[in-house]
Amino acid sequence: MTTDRRTPEPNLESRFAREVKLKAERKLASQRRGSGDAWFGLGMSGLIGWSVAVPAVLAALLGLWLDRHYPGKHSWTLALLVAGLGLGCANAWRWMFQQKDLMEQKPEKLEYPDV
Repeated sequence: MTTDRRTPEPNLESRFAREVKLKAERKLASQRRGSGDAWFGLGMSGLIGWSVAVPAVLAALLGLWLDRHYPGKHSWTLALLVAGLGLGCANAWRWMFQQKDLMEQKPEKLEYPDV
C-alpha cells in the first residue's frame, strides 16, 4: 500500500504564510500596547455583564411602575424585562464585534524586537 503524498498548492502555502504573519503581527502589536493582561480581560467581561444587566434592570423597574399605575391582564414587568435583556444582549454583541474588528486591523508599522 502506498500513500499518496501530494505537495500543497503554492497558493495555499502563501495564504497560510500570510495568515501566520498577520497573527504574529497582531500579537506583537498587542504586547506593545500592553492590553493583554488578565485584569484587562476581567474588566472587559465585567463591562459586557453591566451592558446586559443595566438595560434589563431599568426595563424591569419601568415594568414595575407600569404594573402599579396601569394594571392589566399581562405583566409589564415580565415583558419589559425580556425586552431589556434582549436589548442588553444585542448591545453586548455589537460591542464585542466592534472590539473584534479593532483587534483584527493590521497595524501600520511594526517594529520587531531584537532577538
